[in-house]
Amino acid sequence: MHQAPSTGKILSPGINVIFKTKHMKIRILITTLVVFLAGLTILQAQGFQPPAPGKAVVYFARVTPYGGNTSFEYFHNDRYIGIFKKKNYMRYELNPGEQLLWISSENKEFITCDLKEGGSYIIIIDVIMGFWKAHVGATPITVDDTEKFERAKELILSKKPVETSEKKIAEMNEKLSDFIPEMLERYENEWKDERNFRHISPDMAIPEEAMQ
Repeated sequence: MHQAPSTGKILSPGINVIFKTKHMKIRILITTLVVFLAGLTILQAQGFQPPAPGKAVVYFARVTPYGGNTSFEYFHNDRYIGIFKKKNYMRYELNPGEQLLWISSENKEFITCDLKEGGSYIIIIDVIMGFWKAHVGATPITVDDTEKFERAKELILSKKPVETSEKKIAEMNEKLSDFIPEMLERYENEWKDERNFRHISPDMAIPEEAMQ
């Protein structure tokens, strides 16, 4: 008995494999994009956010509106990490252990750190009258510094952190390639023995229940 030819098209095995492979790649791409965007949303969210596994996090909180248009530049060891002004804060993740954080204005403020994995720390950024430009002050705090902690907490819970683009960070690290080692050399050979810079110890981490 003669069978009428089918009107549908049958893909060859090779074409089927190509189709499935492309479909799988698209699904992987979409999944990766969703995960990336979800992570970006968490990173940019207001409020305290726990650091990534194996990391610690520092909040640079500028709780005063005084000197609002003055920008301060922030560094971690030998790397420029960001800039911001006005009543804002910056969230920065870094490795636990011994680290050096510093802020640059007309003066330079250094903070030695010994951070614990998973710890969240707060540094209050003060604006101090200077000669040509406002000076920067940097004070690490704990929950026992009740008034300062509450002001920092109110700020962090009320808005998203300020972010400096990776492009800007890369440009500034290149631009300051001579300045950064010069400042670190002066810190090592002059300033750290002459001035009483602040220190963050592991036990200064903010308890999780206090961040709610």
